Amino acid sequence: MQIQKILSTAALIIGTSELARGQSIPIATQQIQISAFGAVTPVLTSLGGGKNIAVTAGADIIFVGLRKYRSALEIRGTYPIADGSVNKQKSFVAGPTVEYPIGRFRPYADFLVGRGAVRYLGDGYVFGNERYISSSTFVYSPGLGLNYIATHHLAFKADLQYQNWNVPTVPSGSISPLVISIGWNYMFDFNSHHNRDW
Repeated sequence: MQIQKILSTAALIIGTSELARGQSIPIATQQIQISAFGAVTPVLTSLGGGKNIAVTAGADIIFVGLRKYRSALEIRGTYPIADGSVNKQKSFVAGPTVEYPIGRFRPYADFLVGRGAVRYLGDGYVFGNERYISSSTFVYSPGLGLNYIATHHLAFKADLQYQNWNVPTVPSGSISPLVISIGWNYMFDFNSHHNRDW
């Protein structure tokens, strides 16, 4: 009788702990999120006072495992739609991004690397004894930005990139375009009824 009572009590304790453990299992959340963005991009080309108005489009694959910081891989392309009179610059870059969420604000820093192409307008760009029509180069693009979360899927985006391009048309051999992007970021949510991380 005593053994039966002990076994009944043990079964009750095990059953209660299993029920409590089942209730404490965290709800499934996305470990990876995807967002896509588009922006209008004024560019100070850093060559002969040139300016472009461009469009920028890109996407981020965001890893949400760390709560304080969020890391991402980003790709983006920038294409000029109003060239100015000196040169037009287009680029495609990719690289890591680190974001620090503060409420609805998502400040971030990134370091992007890729390729860029310069088309020199008019009759080309004369430097020394050479006339250049176009050139291409590696692009290094450290930057800072901010996403402001407006809705569960939509964020306002402001972004600044300080780029480095190697070109044959200046004495130093490099230029540093300043690329400013203002636009919107769309966050895809494949688990919306569980995930409220945005």
